[in-house]
Amino acid sequence: MQPRSKSFDTKADAERWARSLEAELDRNGALPDTRPAENTTLAQVLVRYRDEVSPNKRSHASETSRISAILRRPICFRTLALLSTADLATYRDERLKAVAPATVIRELNTISHAIDTARREWGIHLAVNPCKLVRRPSPPRGRTRRLEGGEEQLLLAAADKGRVRYLRPLIILAIETGMRRGELLSLRWQHIDLDTRVAHLPMTKNGTSRDVPLSARAVETLRGLQMGESATVFTAAPNAVRLAWERLTRRVSLQDLHLHDLRHEAVSRLFEKGFNVAEVASISGHRELRMLQRYTHLRATDLAERLG
Repeated sequence: MQPRSKSFDTKADAERWARSLEAELDRNGALPDTRPAENTTLAQVLVRYRDEVSPNKRSHASETSRISAILRRPICFRTLALLSTADLATYRDERLKAVAPATVIRELNTISHAIDTARREWGIHLAVNPCKLVRRPSPPRGRTRRLEGGEEQLLLAAADKGRVRYLRPLIILAIETGMRRGELLSLRWQHIDLDTRVAHLPMTKNGTSRDVPLSARAVETLRGLQMGESATVFTAAPNAVRLAWERLTRRVSLQDLHLHDLRHEAVSRLFEKGFNVAEVASISGHRELRMLQRYTHLRATDLAERLG
């Protein structure tokens, strides 16, 4: 058997490398070729993953941006052979000082999947994926903000007085349908049947299509928008909508109210109307019950009324 040798900066790195080879020898009776892992940096793996794997995902743009952020970190100069759980834990702790836990979780998951891809498909041998052993930070609790008192009427009255004419119908449809902002902005007239009161979404965040039932109020709002030659119901860009929403909530002094909270409001109202979990999931497009439970913050006073 050909002897293996390698130089290391520290004794700990050398011992870790030797132990991994001994373990492989015990398992397989032969030593794997560790040279690709010794000569490939995390940066090289991430760049290849970005160029070959990410473009096939619906989340291509956001993942590319995420990888760009990771590539600026010193950990990317580590070779895969020397990349340790301690390195990744240090990366996690440093990033938590600058970004939210959810962002760190997504970054670690991207690193982990890139390493798994390199191990499975690119001929890079690693005994284990060190990123799988690193504890993820606790994700933040799901938002529970709902519209209170006369906040809905306050928003609609302010939208009527403002210069952005699409805000009022956008707010109403968000509350009545539970659609995400992106789904509302991509909604096309050809996919809406006002007679059967159904809006079809050919592609959603989950990568599947779904049909959304329309309330009488949603149908009335859509009928009021049927004008012009636009193929989509709304022609505004996502960033323009975000800025318009921020101006609107500042104008009426509503604190900590996100546009996405209207989806939360819509789903909660469906439960309050008596829809069961399966029915709500078919309307909202949630595929995991765990995620759907985050939205079901029902008002105790409303439940008390139903109890009689």
